Amino acid sequence: MARIRPVARRYAEAVFGLAAQDNRQDAWAADLDRLGALLENPINEKALTSPAVPAREKLAVIAAEAPGLQPQTNNLLQLLLHRQRLNLLPEIALAYRERLNRARGIATAQATTAVPLDDGSRAQLVARLTAHVGQTIELQETIDPSIMGGVIVRVGDTLLDGSVRGRLEALRRRLAATG
Repeated sequence: MARIRPVARRYAEAVFGLAAQDNRQDAWAADLDRLGALLENPINEKALTSPAVPAREKLAVIAAEAPGLQPQTNNLLQLLLHRQRLNLLPEIALAYRERLNRARGIATAQATTAVPLDDGSRAQLVARLTAHVGQTIELQETIDPSIMGGVIVRVGDTLLDGSVRGRLEALRRRLAATG
């Protein structure tokens, strides 16, 4: 999970407050996701965060790459441009999505498996996590063959290690402690 700086969280909280006033949470989420993705492209990121590129050219790039943004989103862009903080857009988008999910009772779970999950295994994992956490689960999957088998799941600050590698490591520690 990407680290989100406190300043990006503050912008996301402010945007969430505006979105809640107008009941436009989903529109804001869509705009912020588009802008965050725009800056994840290294070429766009360099052009949009370079002090050598004039603000009007940055706005022209954004308008061309992400047309149809809400007027309020354009106001946010102007503010970020003025404060030279366009580089925060991916973090703001992520923090906003986290805040929106929290308000809707959705928890994000990062699941790491050795092989891709089939639909049945995915549904079973989501059902177990939902029962464990007491919230709707949004599952993000990562493949890491080094865990050998099983699954490692992170939900918020909780880590559930059901991997073969984790079990072998725990067994090794127990044997070392008794030996």
